[in-house]
Amino acid sequence: MNMENEKLFAVFPPVSTQEWMDKINADLKGADFEKKLVWKTTEGFKVNPFYRREDIADLKSKDTLPGEFPYIRGIKASNEWYVRQDLSITDLTEANAKMKKAIACGATSFGLHLKHAHISKESLLTLLDGIDVTVVELNFYSCRSVVVKLAGMVVETLSEKTKDLDKCVGSIGFEVFKKQMLKGVATDEWIRIAQDLIVATAPLKQYTCINIKGVDMANAGAYIHQELGYSLAAGADVIVTLVEQCGLSVDEVARKIRFDLGIGSNYFMEIAKFRAARWLWALIAKNNGASDQTSRLIINAETNRWNKTVYDAYVNLLRTQTEAMSAAIAGVHSLNVLPFDIVYKDADEFSERIARNQQLLLKEESHFDKVVDPSGGSYYIEHLTDAIAHQAWKLFLEVEDNGGFAAMADKGIIQEAINKSNTERHKAVATRREALLGTNIFPNFNETANDRLATSDGRHSCGCEKMASVTPLDLSRGASDFETLRLSTEAATKRPKVFMLTIGNLAMRLARSQFSSNFFACAGYEVIDNLGFKTVQEGVDAAMAAGADIITLCSSDDEYAEFGPQAFDIIAGRVPLVIAGAPACMEELQAKGIEHFIHVKVNVLETLTKFQQLLNIKG
Repeated sequence: MNMENEKLFAVFPPVSTQEWMDKINADLKGADFEKKLVWKTTEGFKVNPFYRREDIADLKSKDTLPGEFPYIRGIKASNEWYVRQDLSITDLTEANAKMKKAIACGATSFGLHLKHAHISKESLLTLLDGIDVTVVELNFYSCRSVVVKLAGMVVETLSEKTKDLDKCVGSIGFEVFKKQMLKGVATDEWIRIAQDLIVATAPLKQYTCINIKGVDMANAGAYIHQELGYSLAAGADVIVTLVEQCGLSVDEVARKIRFDLGIGSNYFMEIAKFRAARWLWALIAKNNGASDQTSRLIINAETNRWNKTVYDAYVNLLRTQTEAMSAAIAGVHSLNVLPFDIVYKDADEFSERIARNQQLLLKEESHFDKVVDPSGGSYYIEHLTDAIAHQAWKLFLEVEDNGGFAAMADKGIIQEAINKSNTERHKAVATRREALLGTNIFPNFNETANDRLATSDGRHSCGCEKMASVTPLDLSRGASDFETLRLSTEAATKRPKVFMLTIGNLAMRLARSQFSSNFFACAGYEVIDNLGFKTVQEGVDAAMAAGADIITLCSSDDEYAEFGPQAFDIIAGRVPLVIAGAPACMEELQAKGIEHFIHVKVNVLETLTKFQQLLNIKG
């Protein structure tokens, strides 16, 4: 179409980038464009507030098609994905019934976590009775000590259930670097196991048997470029090692690798991450001698645990829904939406059904499976894809220069780097630079959670961590510090009361009482808000009559110079006095003896922890 000849476009004359910038700078009224509107990401690159066609003119991604090397836009010419549900199996017959029901309700893939006693053909036949193994994707997991035996049993079982093994899709879930990353145990046993698995699963052309668990890094708080860069390095190390030490071909190894990547809440960045993952892996595999076919990256995406919360747990549904959308738009092979309550209890029938339906909504109502790579051509997402790819590639090369992933993981270097990111992100949560709705902002004031905590993170120990020689990944969630704080409040003999002494300027006292109420509710304190008092004396008297443990003075900066000293003298040390804000007269108030100030720049977690200690609430 010639736009210049179309009346529609004649009405809207083209606007140059410079004209946009001139208008933006005029609206900024002298403010710095970079400081005000350019986003400096934790991934190490800048994001502009707008992009235009010329910004992606030199990007390779815009010239590729779905199903074509280097697979930026997907490994196939459709956007269908497997709807996955994981099962921890204790009773085979019950698990079989649960699978059948889940299939009837829309599940097309299962992660089957088996015990040692289940590793036999008879057990697997019981588990898969009535299941069409050529239609449903099956992913089998067990302890690495029996995983090769499991692979052999799976081949035997599937051979008995179908004559066309080429239609069977799934995996033997051998998490190659699990011992190093999650247990802190340096080992090279994975080489032998991986070699044996590749041989054992040779009859299953569409089965993978080597899992690169990027989702573990995501659960440990890794930044996007870290999860991607380290995962790619792990995959490359597997190829090089098995080719050089075991005599396998690159194609034999590459076709057996599957990446399990996490999905975070950074919507567009996550879309870009999956696109960049396929792109970079195709280049890595191809550079090592793989064919175009075996350079296709198979991705199972899983909503991560790091940003999930115990309090206000239904918010987890909002988080997992946007995460599922990111993965679906990006075109993953399979998607595992974890139940919203998984971080504090074993999932039940209700939460599992909701998790499945979140994907079905994307398919049946939003038709995400009908359009391949709908984000392709978006100036913003194409830029993010390129930027994330460059950052991940830089990290990948650093790992290669330092001896490869296995060598660095055996020394704990990679775990240390990710744990450092976890610490940084915990600090961001503590200072509200990273928001967790219902936990560090806008909490449900009267919610309790002690009575529903029923499980840990769902991981089971085999005892090998006793042989740890390096520090494993820190899997503490972003909300864990606030949750520990609030749970200790619940366990206390008396729930602290915070009284809002609102006085003076109407707008400021209301704004500051709302801020302060949310602030203290993050620790589970009872908040007593008020419309306003005529005098400080009246407010203090009401607070003491209400049994307040803390009095928060809420007024305007100008009025604090008068009201602050009055309140301090009247309270006379009976309970702590808190000033809501950071007024210009802060130094004078501190000289008077007032110690406590809360405002947007304080470390919320540290401040609340100090109040816990002040009120003698044990953690």
